[in-house]
Amino acid sequence: MPVIPTGQLIETAEGTGIGAFNVITVEHAEAIVAGAERAQRPVILQISQNAVKFHNGQLAPIAAATTAVAEAASVPVSLHLDHVSDPALWEVAPAHGFGSVMVDYSKLSYEENVAETSRAVEFLNSRGLWVESEIGQVGGKDGGKPLSAHAPGARTSPQEAAAFVAESAVDALAVAVGSSHAMTSRDAVLDHDLIADLRAAVEVPLVLHGSSGVPDDELARAVSGGMVKVNIGTALNIAFTEAVRQHLAANPDDVDPRKYLVVAREAMSNAVAHFLGVLAG
Repeated sequence: MPVIPTGQLIETAEGTGIGAFNVITVEHAEAIVAGAERAQRPVILQISQNAVKFHNGQLAPIAAATTAVAEAASVPVSLHLDHVSDPALWEVAPAHGFGSVMVDYSKLSYEENVAETSRAVEFLNSRGLWVESEIGQVGGKDGGKPLSAHAPGARTSPQEAAAFVAESAVDALAVAVGSSHAMTSRDAVLDHDLIADLRAAVEVPLVLHGSSGVPDDELARAVSGGMVKVNIGTALNIAFTEAVRQHLAANPDDVDPRKYLVVAREAMSNAVAHFLGVLAG
């Protein structure tokens, strides 16, 4: 099946959430698609700037492998480049088949965030790509500590969000409503009143980052309240790592990585299918 442009995929949400899962290795991509096929749900495969750094700064190999996995899928799949602050990376996204980019200048001042995001929007929209950005701070990025939902600047202001969307012309907005990146426990409590206020304030789709730390009932409620794209990464890595640990504990003499990668891939696939079921409502 041809890869679907991200904006087109998001338009099919119709009251459900579209899961966007982080790809680090080809096993991640295979597991995500297998989970989506099991759930019979569309899915977004996303590669972050940090994942590109892991691959020695080379986007092309992991992008090509992820594209090949997406094209072999029996469900709709789109490709997304995530948390990009380096213009040299988002500028090559069109050449590598991505349907969208999340440009992340949330650490800059509001004015600088608008300026840098606007520049990316102009370039990427003219080449048919959908652009996501972030306002407010979803903590836990780049190895940083998870940010308290009550910390200064941690919550997105609806008024500022509306102004940001109008000034930057961004296609989707990631908002800070109580989740945090890299959480290994699922006990985040979302601000559902704020989600409702943000949904009323902006017309573009809302994106929830740091969703691995959000319990199922909170995720389902967030989607019913207006979240459309839901990013999940750490939960897959937890499933992967636990499966490898268990396999090697039971089989300490194994040296063939295929023996433990196959169980790790299956564990990630199960996690994806579960989350997509939650997001489907």
